[in-house]
Order: sequence, then C-alpha cells, then structure tokens
Amino acid sequence: MADRLFLRLADDPLYAPETTVPAGTMQDLAVPRALAPYVANAMSYQDAIAPGLEVTERVLPDGALRLIFDFQGDRVTARVAGASTRAVLLTHRGEMRGLSVTLRPGASLALLGLAAHELTDADHAWDDVAPLAVRGIGVRLLEARSPHARMAVVFQALQARLPTDGPDSSERVAHAMRVLRHSRAVRPVTDAARALGVGERRLQQLFREHTGLAPKAWHGLARFHECLRLLRDRTSVSWAELAVEAGFHDQAHLSNTFRAICACTPGQFLAERAASGFSKTAS
Repeated sequence: MADRLFLRLADDPLYAPETTVPAGTMQDLAVPRALAPYVANAMSYQDAIAPGLEVTERVLPDGALRLIFDFQGDRVTARVAGASTRAVLLTHRGEMRGLSVTLRPGASLALLGLAAHELTDADHAWDDVAPLAVRGIGVRLLEARSPHARMAVVFQALQARLPTDGPDSSERVAHAMRVLRHSRAVRPVTDAARALGVGERRLQQLFREHTGLAPKAWHGLARFHECLRLLRDRTSVSWAELAVEAGFHDQAHLSNTFRAICACTPGQFLAERAASGFSKTAS
C-alpha cells in the first residue's frame, strides 16, 4: 500500500476527503479570469521528507492534463503530464517544492497548439511541446521568490497564448462529458454522440483532440469517480449495491475497474483512505 493518497475530482476542495497528504503541504492559487475557461485549478506544494526516508504516494487519475514545475536547488524541471486513466505511484525523498496547473478539456489545443491525444499517458518536457515563444520559462521561474510570483510567471506565459476568438468546440465536449457521466445506457457513447448531433466517429475525434481520451475510456473513469463520490457518504459499504448505483454491470466489474484504474483492490483503497481517519467498513 502507498503511504499517501491524493485525489481531486471536479469541484473538490484541494484537500478532498480521500487525500492523506499532510495539511499545509499544498496551497490553492487563484486562476486569472481570462484563463478560467482553460485552467481548472492551480496549486503550489512544499514538503520535506526526513533524511533517509521515502514516502510513496498514490495519485488517482482525474483524466486531466497538467503542467508541473518542480524546483530543486537552482534547477527547475518543467513538464506537461498527459491525461491518463491509471493511478500513478510517486516516490518522494528530501525536499520538494513545485507548482501544478490542471487544464480543462481543449486547453492543450488552445494554449499549446497540440491535440490532447499527442500528450496522453506520458510526461513531456515543457520545452519539447510548448510553443517557441514561451519556452525557456525556467529562468524566469527561478528568479521569482514565492509560489505566487512563480505561478504568475506561468500564468503570464499561458495568457500570451490565449486565442483571440475564445473557446471553440470545448463546450460541446464538456456537454458530452456530462452526458457520459450520467448515462446508464447500454451504449453511452451513442447517447453522447446523439446529444451533440454528431456521429460516433466525430465524437471520438473531438474527445481525442480535447481530452486525450476515448469516450469509452472517459466513461469508465467517470463511473469510477461516481463510485468514489458515493463512498464518501457511506458508513458501511455493500460493494454489490454500490456497483449498481455507480453504473457498473456488477460487483466483479467494479472490482476489475478499481484494479485497472486505481492499481489496488477496493479493500486496499479503503484501507489507504482510512489512514486519514476517513474510515468506512465494507460488507
């Protein structure tokens, strides 16, 4: 099991109920109004692991792209983390400082000039994928002396790339995501395509361009998220009942999804979450 657990679903506070990262490690930073259509949230983080120790952190996927800036002494590593449907296990040692920016669907296309599927399931060096005009951001980040000042440098680079005509088809994709999230149909992707008035092939293209994920993969992730939201309100858990409520075929389907996305069993997930005092019992 991991020593820490991190999750932040849409509309969650920074410290969502499942998150066991120590209080004060992370700080929310305000997103400029001009960037709000493209940036879901931004945060800074700072922690120090005792010498000789290491901490394993399980980061559960939310399906979003992220910009990540890690600071170590007089060096900064800037990268773009593509969307994924799988948990990531991180190993932390020593001092950690950095920034994280979560992008909305369509933001990579608008701000980086790259379709989201070109970044999926991998980390990319900022200078390899960012437009030429905003490369070399590391020097300016190191000159800034506070998390707010450093994030201002990032926001300035992103604002320089803002489209003049505003978001295009991103809202249509967001609407399709809402349809998929609430769909209990046998063919949810067909439902979403019909809601947008497009064919399934076109929906596939839009999803890949704007989110980096296929509609079916995003729907599976949305069901997993719904399961996590339902777990927050339970004092005891019947996995069979929860599976039906969250839109899974049965308990086995839910368990397989947990293993594929969370890289642990449902029981292991509850055990990790219980480490924060947010305890549930399973039946």
